[in-house]
Amino acid sequence: PPTPKSAAATAYYTEVQAALLREGMLRTDPGAEIPLTAEMLAANFLRIALFDEYRRKASGFVPEETESRLRRWSVPIRVGLRFGASVPPDRQATDRARIASLVDRLARITGHPMLMDETAPNFWIHIVSEDEREALGPAIRAVLPDLSAGDVAGITAMPRGTYCMVYALSGGGSGAYTRAVAVIRAEHPDLLRLSCLHEELAQGLGLPNDSQQARPSIFNDDEEFALLTDQDELLLRMLYSPELHPGMTLAEARPIVLSLARNLVGGDG
Repeated sequence: PPTPKSAAATAYYTEVQAALLREGMLRTDPGAEIPLTAEMLAANFLRIALFDEYRRKASGFVPEETESRLRRWSVPIRVGLRFGASVPPDRQATDRARIASLVDRLARITGHPMLMDETAPNFWIHIVSEDEREALGPAIRAVLPDLSAGDVAGITAMPRGTYCMVYALSGGGSGAYTRAVAVIRAEHPDLLRLSCLHEELAQGLGLPNDSQQARPSIFNDDEEFALLTDQDELLLRMLYSPELHPGMTLAEARPIVLSLARNLVGGDG
C-alpha cells in the first residue's frame, strides 16, 4: 500500500491535472493552427537551446536564465528504466511501452541513434514514489558522480511544484552529452505522467530552457501543451542538424539557426 506521503502526493497531483484540464491546458494536439514564422522558430530555438533555465552553484541549481553553449548527444543514446517497488507491474508495462514508442519517435525526428537498453544505459529514467525518490541519492551519484550534494538534493528534496526533472551532463564542458538521468513522480495521473516523459526526454536531448514566447510547445511553463507539438519536432530536427555542433556559442549558432528555420518553415514566414 502507498505510504501516507505518497498517498497525499497522488491526491495533490490528481487535482493539479484536473485543474489544468478545466483551464484548457495539457492539450494533446500538435498546435497546427497556431501561426509560426521562420523568425519565430529561430528565436524560440536560440532561447531554448542556447540558454539555461538554471545556474549551477555550490548549493545546486538555482533559477537564473543564463547564456550557454549548444549541447546535444554525439554518442548513441541508450535508455534504461528504473522503477521503484511502489510501481505495480501493469503500470510498469504501460510506462515501458509508452517510453519505447517515444524513444523510437525521437530517434526518427532527430536522426540520432536512440534505443531502449536495460543492460548498459547512458540515459536513466527513474519512475519513483515520494519515499523512493528521497532515497535515490546513492543511485544518482553512482551514474552522475560529478553532481554536487546540492544537485543531488535537487532530486531527493524536489519541491512539490516541480513535476519532474532531468540532468544531462557533457564530458569536460564539450557540450557533447554522455549521461543523463530523468526522475518522474510515480504519483502522477496518466496525462501528467505522459507529459513529464515527453518533456524530460526532449529536454535531455539538448533543449534545456523554457520560453514564454514558444507556442505551441512543451518548452513553456504555462502547461498549455502536454505532448510534443509540431514546433517541438522542428526544434529537435534543428538541434541535430549537421550544420550545428556541440559547444557552439549563441553568436556562432544564430545565422545557421535562422537559415535552418527558413528551410523548415519556408521563406521569411
